[in-house]
Amino acid sequence: MDVNIAPLRAWDDFFPGSDRFARPDFRDISKWNNRVVSNLLYYQTNYLVVAAMMISVVGFLSPFNMILGGIVVVLVFTGFVWAAHNKDILRRMKKQYPTVFVMVVMLASYFLISLFGGVMVFVFGITFPLLLMFIHASLRLRNLKNKLENKMEEIGLKRTPMGIVLDALEQQEETITKFSDYISKMKE
Repeated sequence: MDVNIAPLRAWDDFFPGSDRFARPDFRDISKWNNRVVSNLLYYQTNYLVVAAMMISVVGFLSPFNMILGGIVVVLVFTGFVWAAHNKDILRRMKKQYPTVFVMVVMLASYFLISLFGGVMVFVFGITFPLLLMFIHASLRLRNLKNKLENKMEEIGLKRTPMGIVLDALEQQEETITKFSDYISKMKE
């Protein structure tokens, strides 16, 4: 299936008034995870634009360290995803504790980048955009259009870059996963 780029959402939808933001329920991790995954899929192009602007500024100020940092993070992430597919204990950790998995990837990347002296580039060019995405995805309430778009992504009617990354992290909305499993059983 072809990969489609998600449309850029209107900026007044991305950053509306405070009425569309709320603190997540920290007691219900599953619901919080669904909100984050849903927002990451729905606003992925907006997140990409914000991250690209921040990366461009940092890359302009220190191009070599930014390229080095990006390569290190991609290689470490790919290595951890590969290891998680081959080791059952890592697969369970990635599925049950995705935030811990991403933090381990970032800490390993930080350690490797600190060997080359590009720590500030790592912090402002890589970690800060990821942190902003996570904070926005955690606080932004979902709307009906958001939920519908995500159902299409999870069922497989659409394929987007963020969907591929979330699949690598084995993060899908639970109800949609059950529904897609049911559909695949019906096909058999």
